[in-house]
Amino acid sequence: MVNSNLNVDKLMELTGKVFENVSAAGSLLIAYIGDQAGVYVSLEEHGPCSAKELASKTGLDERYLLEWLSANAAMGYISYHEDSDEFSLTPEQAAIFAHEGEPTCMQGLFQGIVAQYATHDVALDVFKSGRGRPWSEQHECCFCGTDRFFRPVYVTNLLEHWIPSLDGIKAKMESGAIVADIGCGLGSSTILMAKTFPNSKIYGFDFHEPSIIEARNKARDDGLNNIEFEVREARDLPNNNFDFACIFDALHDMGDPVGVSKAILNTLNKDGTFMLVEPYAQDELKDNLNIASGLFYTFSTLVCVPTSRSQDVGLQLGAQAGEKRLRSVLNEAGFSDIQRRCIDIETNIVLEAKA
Repeated sequence: MVNSNLNVDKLMELTGKVFENVSAAGSLLIAYIGDQAGVYVSLEEHGPCSAKELASKTGLDERYLLEWLSANAAMGYISYHEDSDEFSLTPEQAAIFAHEGEPTCMQGLFQGIVAQYATHDVALDVFKSGRGRPWSEQHECCFCGTDRFFRPVYVTNLLEHWIPSLDGIKAKMESGAIVADIGCGLGSSTILMAKTFPNSKIYGFDFHEPSIIEARNKARDDGLNNIEFEVREARDLPNNNFDFACIFDALHDMGDPVGVSKAILNTLNKDGTFMLVEPYAQDELKDNLNIASGLFYTFSTLVCVPTSRSQDVGLQLGAQAGEKRLRSVLNEAGFSDIQRRCIDIETNIVLEAKA
């Protein structure tokens, strides 16, 4: 029975939007499979080519590959040339699907989504029971996908914008500073700073041992001797008299962000600086009703809030906390001089905090 209060036009509009989202959800899995099987990279290298030719070059099954190529072409992820029955990537398509490590590549985001589907039964149990979900309980793809997604953002912004925007920090790091990267994950931001500022000693801290082991391996492979990774709770930092401490997109995942910020304040030297980088958000929900915030709210529901709830205090800031709430955390921790930096870059909120 059809509800007489339904507006048919609005119903059809919403149905179309939801159908697009359903199609996109399936296409993200298809994109992830292509990424992991190396199809996008191979297509850029060898295309335009037919499914048969690409199968020969990749060693993949031709029939499966044809269906995969057709799905991608239907979504506009790759291009189909009907005159020659060939497929190829435009420069724009290649930038999004094939160029690992570049800020345009979105495969890390796809991988993060796939991780949530892979453990959907756990996510449902967490949501229904209200229990916390430790970071270690996430699928491995969550760790890799998070790193792949954020690493290009750091490559683009950390060295060119964020650090230069801080009062005197770039000069300190060039001459030689003691730096703490807290909640460093797989160590991409830590390694980036160590490579760029060889006179500085960079410490990376994270409570997730598998991530620290991977970070150590990466640093070793890069031959870095000015970097050190430690498995540590964020509230249990060594008193190293740090010149500079930073947290990238991780404070909202922590159970006790006030306690963590206090620990940072206590381990900074008298002229030390704390840079807090968090996902961009406005202070009010009504101002965050957009696609980008929707994505962050989704990950916050599945990852960030449950991770925080699983720890002591469990403040549960969420990935869209906004500047006002972040400032209140820093103020409560004892930071009195807080400045917003890089306001024109709307990917992140960047706060510079001093005692």
